[in-house]
Amino acid sequence: MRAALRRQFGRARWALRVSEAAPRPRCVGPGSVPSPRCWSCGGALSGADAAPHFCPRCRALQPPAPRPDLFRLMECERSFRVDAQRLQRRFRSLQRALHPDRFGRRPPKEQHYSEQHSSLINKAYQTLLHPLSRGLYLLELNGVEPAQETDCDADSEFLTEIMEINEKLAEPENDEILAEIETLIKDRQEELTKEVTAAFERDDLQEAKKLLAKMKYFANLEDKLKNKKIPS
Repeated sequence: MRAALRRQFGRARWALRVSEAAPRPRCVGPGSVPSPRCWSCGGALSGADAAPHFCPRCRALQPPAPRPDLFRLMECERSFRVDAQRLQRRFRSLQRALHPDRFGRRPPKEQHYSEQHSSLINKAYQTLLHPLSRGLYLLELNGVEPAQETDCDADSEFLTEIMEINEKLAEPENDEILAEIETLIKDRQEELTKEVTAAFERDDLQEAKKLLAKMKYFANLEDKLKNKKIPS
């Protein structure tokens, strides 16, 4: 009986040593993402998310990221202040490298990716170039919903100003009045841009949200003015 127990105990100790020596599987957390691979050659890609990029092994163009950071893509700081000249240089550099014309003799998949990149680069440039779209994108990155037009209803003085400009635009075309409205819109947009800049720099996102809602009104007025000046 004792001999049998010793044999069972010995086998148990041996099994425990084997299990401890066996390689353990690598623990992968729920948020882990597998390393990206090239669609063409299967080679590992760098972890850089400043898309677009090419495979370092076969130089195949890779697809754009699903939701890229447009500031990172255009090599700009995530700020309401943007160096327009630097932004333009980055835009031209990316378009030279990724324009669909450069991929006419490449595989269809690369041609398709080139078109996607070109569209994304145009979107990024236009979004960051203009104060209104840049501000709205910054709100989005910070998880703040953009204001609706009704959010400005409490500011009766502002709405009165917008109403008066709309009434002038509805009048028969008059070059002098249109020039006056154009100057007014430009001045108010510049003032609001300065106020939005200050709001973002002190991290007052709710104030930036309200000011951007006002900028939307003037952007709409600017569109109406342009349509009014188009010969019928």
